[in-house]
Amino acid sequence: MYPDSAPTDWRDILDELCIPWIESPLHDKDTDGNGEIKKAHWHVMLVFDSVKAYEQVKEITDRLNSPIPQRVQSARAQVRYFLHLDNPDKYQYDRADLREHCGADVTELLKPTSSSRYQLIREMIGFIRDNGISEFIDFADYAANHRYDDWFPLICDNSAIIIREAVRSNRHKGGGDRA
Repeated sequence: MYPDSAPTDWRDILDELCIPWIESPLHDKDTDGNGEIKKAHWHVMLVFDSVKAYEQVKEITDRLNSPIPQRVQSARAQVRYFLHLDNPDKYQYDRADLREHCGADVTELLKPTSSSRYQLIREMIGFIRDNGISEFIDFADYAANHRYDDWFPLICDNSAIIIREAVRSNRHKGGGDRA
């Protein structure tokens, strides 16, 4: 979707269809092979509950003056592409600027893989040690306020025991005196 050709109410048009959909941040910092800034655009992913014919989807994109629709092979990979998470050479867009509409849920799509989960746990343990964290609540508050999209879900869903033990060990080792 391009800002200069999309109807001003394009989000309302999509919302009225009651189809879950995800809107990327405005890609206004992408560059081409020559380093020139590309035309600003949004990526939009419609999430249907059943298979749709190309013509059905094209009817929607035509109403939005949007380019030709493309089938998404992997919703997880597509949402990661919206932010350029897997391409450090591209501008890294902010997760906070990713928008969910009509019940779409990117949290599930952006859950860390097993290997990245272990890397995040290692980061958390290092943070606890380096910052003299001696109480779990202090770490949980930090994660909730500063690392809501990556650390906080991990300690809520499946890593609280290891983090609690890291905090307890840091306290008993005397690491909590640095706070």
